[in-house]
Amino acid sequence: MPDLSPFKKYASHPVLLGTALLTATGLASRVIGFFYRIFLSHTIGAQGMGIYQLIFPVFTLGIAFCAAGIQTAISKYTAEAEGSGHCPQVFLYAGLLLSVSLSVLCAFLIYSCSDIIAVTILDEPRCGMLLRIIALSLPLAAVHSCINGYYYGLQKTFVPSVSQLLEQVCRVLCVYIIYRICQNQAQPVTAAMAVWGMVFGELAGALFSLTVVRFTRCSRHFLASMRRIFTFSVPLTANRVLINFINSVEAILIPVCLKSYGYSNEDALSIFGILTGMAMPMILFPSVLTNSVSVMLLPSISQAKAQKNQALIRRTIRRTIESCLVLGFASTLFFLLTYSFIGQYLFANTLAGIYIRTLSFICPFMFLTTTLNSILHGLGHPTATLLLNLGGCLIRIAFIWMFVPVHGIRAYLYGMLASQIVTASCAVFLLNRSKDV
Repeated sequence: MPDLSPFKKYASHPVLLGTALLTATGLASRVIGFFYRIFLSHTIGAQGMGIYQLIFPVFTLGIAFCAAGIQTAISKYTAEAEGSGHCPQVFLYAGLLLSVSLSVLCAFLIYSCSDIIAVTILDEPRCGMLLRIIALSLPLAAVHSCINGYYYGLQKTFVPSVSQLLEQVCRVLCVYIIYRICQNQAQPVTAAMAVWGMVFGELAGALFSLTVVRFTRCSRHFLASMRRIFTFSVPLTANRVLINFINSVEAILIPVCLKSYGYSNEDALSIFGILTGMAMPMILFPSVLTNSVSVMLLPSISQAKAQKNQALIRRTIRRTIESCLVLGFASTLFFLLTYSFIGQYLFANTLAGIYIRTLSFICPFMFLTTTLNSILHGLGHPTATLLLNLGGCLIRIAFIWMFVPVHGIRAYLYGMLASQIVTASCAVFLLNRSKDV
């Protein structure tokens, strides 16, 4: 009989097993999301996609404020508590209380100020109703995020993987049901349909996570654990909020500068929708693997650092760089060969294919940046990742502000490539200079 011990070794490795599971469910979610984007492009059109995408800067800013940093803190301290034999759930409870409280406050502010945000910041009054709908999903997303962080810390990815897939399936099903109802009642199909789908998807993910997690009493001090979660998450939250704020400025500036280039409001929204709702999701499709790896790298690197296992850290960094470059260049080649087919036959939009062709060159650098940032977090260098991400955002904003009004959307695509090259190169340099490596 063949020797199966190597396969058993890999199957029992938490990082490899977790990455495989996250990748499998993430790939399924991306496939569903891919056809979902095609469906939306045909039902609400390019302009509807543009309006739909305009609310995401506000939503992601809210998530960054109330959940992103806390999720990472829960993951880190859960991994440490599990490794030292202490009760890890106290960090989940502390994180949930903090995150849900902040999310309720954030949802209330977005709901109350939706029209003001739509008119004065997004420059699109039709976004007001969409913001009121999306605000309802913030507390649900906070619950979902915290429980996922807890299981990532345990290096058990079954619950996050299934909840991610369930969220995507419920989102698509709800949107399709709403679409059929609108058709039967001869009602117009608008971007609100897609936003309601997000709310129901987050509801499904939160309910599933709450159902499967086991809530037990812990002997550790709750207030001390909350203080640790809060202290660690503050710089991470500031990082995410600052980056998402600048990303929001970036997204809002694109239609504004396109109008300065000479497009009408409708055409500017359509181009924005094609880029962010069709081309970018396609480019991000292969990143399901690197995203899965980055999620599992943080607790793995944190444990290796605590054990002062520099050999493991160096080996992980080397393999990460090699794998990301191989996947990135393969993705670039694939998009260069298929951009015309994707644009014309899948999205029924030639511009989408042209944008995909230009954006294909960012794949190796984008995948590398994602995973190396996770390693820097695991090594305890959140400030470095903040500066890297901030620098990349500022490069893109500079291209938007200075070159898009003169050269159009192509200037922004080149700005994205420049920012990814700079951030990936700087991440490699910082890791090479780190004392922990």
